[in-house]
Amino acid sequence: MRSIAYCIFLFALLSCEEVIEVEVPSEEPRLIVDALVRVDPTSNIVDIEVRVGLTDAFFGEIPVTNLKQITLAGGVLVDYDNPGSGIYKGTRSAENLKASEELLLQLEWEDKLYYGSTTYASSVPIDDLRIGSNTLFDEDETEIIITITDDPNRNDFYVVDLGFGNFITLDDQFFQGQQFSFSYFYDEKFEPGQEITVSVLGADQAFYNYMNLLIEQTEDDLGVFETPTATLRGNIFDVTELDNIDFFDNVNIPNEFLLGYFAVVEEYKQSITIP
Repeated sequence: MRSIAYCIFLFALLSCEEVIEVEVPSEEPRLIVDALVRVDPTSNIVDIEVRVGLTDAFFGEIPVTNLKQITLAGGVLVDYDNPGSGIYKGTRSAENLKASEELLLQLEWEDKLYYGSTTYASSVPIDDLRIGSNTLFDEDETEIIITITDDPNRNDFYVVDLGFGNFITLDDQFFQGQQFSFSYFYDEKFEPGQEITVSVLGADQAFYNYMNLLIEQTEDDLGVFETPTATLRGNIFDVTELDNIDFFDNVNIPNEFLLGYFAVVEEYKQSITIP
């Protein structure tokens, strides 16, 4: 009798279940372009890698996509390593990238033409990199202390890549031409022997502002080059309908843009091992 009663109760419980359909936000797929070109100041040749993807449904994956063509700084990039991977590669002269007044990225996807424009952004070397002993919120943190010396002859912006998807931005108005030390706290304790690599990237003000907003959007949840929770406008625009490519900010079609950013930056990096 007890088992029969239990079965009746279970049947009643299941029969009361109601399927609820949840509508999630959706929009037309957008291209995602990671076109951050890092220039090693000690090398004459720059290895370029641009990653291209396509947004899917709200809870879906981000598949790669094939382009008709992609050129950067006047040369074609190709996906010869893994055709169809969405990873396009090439090499350029470091001197030519530094000397160019304007650097252009052009890509074609389906019937759309996109352009991005940037200038070379200089950086400064890392004077000192060391592990600190302080904590910010709790004991399960690792402090790293970075020291740089700002160039007194420029107004500089920096994007600091701290590894593991962590980035911060710096504006030299607070330390113009001076040596500057700052701490960053990782929210974990690293194992002894683990290596941490820090890069100081040059940035113009537009890239600095973009990274500031992107870091805010992705804080605690996503890496900065994954799909953000809101569509943040970068500097690569749809110019398909424009008659004059000298003006490709597409102000008359503000919704026609892709996700991502195009920047060519000098990179100084240094590594340290957890003791």
